[in-house]
Amino acid sequence: MIKRICIFCSSSDKIDKAHFDAAEKIAFELTKAGYAIICGGGSHGLMGRIIETTVKNGGYAVGVIPEFMRTVEWDSKELSELVVVEDMRERKKRMIENVEAIIALAGGCGTLEELMEVITLKRLGRFTKPIIILNTNGFYNHLKKLLDKMIDENFMNRQSIDIWKFVDNPEQIIDAIHNSAPWTSDAIKFAVV
Repeated sequence: MIKRICIFCSSSDKIDKAHFDAAEKIAFELTKAGYAIICGGGSHGLMGRIIETTVKNGGYAVGVIPEFMRTVEWDSKELSELVVVEDMRERKKRMIENVEAIIALAGGCGTLEELMEVITLKRLGRFTKPIIILNTNGFYNHLKKLLDKMIDENFMNRQSIDIWKFVDNPEQIIDAIHNSAPWTSDAIKFAVV
């Protein structure tokens, strides 16, 4: 069975080139390492670049998209596989099934919502795989400060620091996946501070 990595990221075409360069590098490195990529399936922004780079380099790209987005032709035509679902909830659930890790690139409210849900699931022991947050050009600096503040002020316990790992460049992603702290479903036992 092919190892799968889920990537949460932007669908905007109007963002800084550095984010596109990072997405391309990640897709190339993951494809070279033999991972299939699961993403939102959109044809624009970082999603589109990841799909394009993956397929161009002989990799396998799966897109998961709700029917309402497909009806307005948001889905990429370059995907290796398209999974059409009913709604956004099912999309998130399908994207994280049987993956080796989650990678969050820069994005808007949708990306942030996906990332926060998977962090919550991991905190409760319902998801146990690595969550890697790519902090290109300091994009996630404020989120990192907020998560640290939640821990410092006891809204989350100290063990929560092992839920995620921030990296600054794409070359650190694969090592971060392999060197993430182990996590189990027993995390539910310390979810309450």
